[in-house]
Amino acid sequence: MRDAVTTLIQNYDSTGRYLDGDALDSLKSYFDSGLARVQAASIISANAAELVKAAGSQLFQEIPELIRPGGNAYTTRRYAACLRDMDYYLRYGSYALVSGNSAVLDERVLQGLRETYNSLGVPIAPTVIGIQILKALVKEKVAAAGIEDTAFVDEPFDYMLRELSEVSV
Repeated sequence: MRDAVTTLIQNYDSTGRYLDGDALDSLKSYFDSGLARVQAASIISANAAELVKAAGSQLFQEIPELIRPGGNAYTTRRYAACLRDMDYYLRYGSYALVSGNSAVLDERVLQGLRETYNSLGVPIAPTVIGIQILKALVKEKVAAAGIEDTAFVDEPFDYMLRELSEVSV
């Protein structure tokens, strides 16, 4: 897993360039937000079960057919698998949040996910809604902890949403 620093340096090294003003500004921004990123990850870690449970409850209130007979979260096994997957998105989202790099999401969560879900008949749209709900809940928790600018929280969740929402035409 790479972080924002190693990715930036690798990109400059591969082209044989010194770090320029843009690179240094990017590093400064990353380091300036470092404490908030670590605090947010700590908040996620301490509240993960609560966040996943709340996101699942909200998702099933918004799309109740998921838990009705024939729905993709009907039966205890499927319901548990849905919450397990939400926990994966939250955990890996927290890794990407701290590292400032979404590569871990590709490596550990997103590669092959669409194909797997399609082969199992799992609809992508409710997954996207669940991740949106998780994002909102995390931002609420982070803001409640006194972190004023929560925009950095959007990065990993928005990345997952974009990747899962893309449709080949």
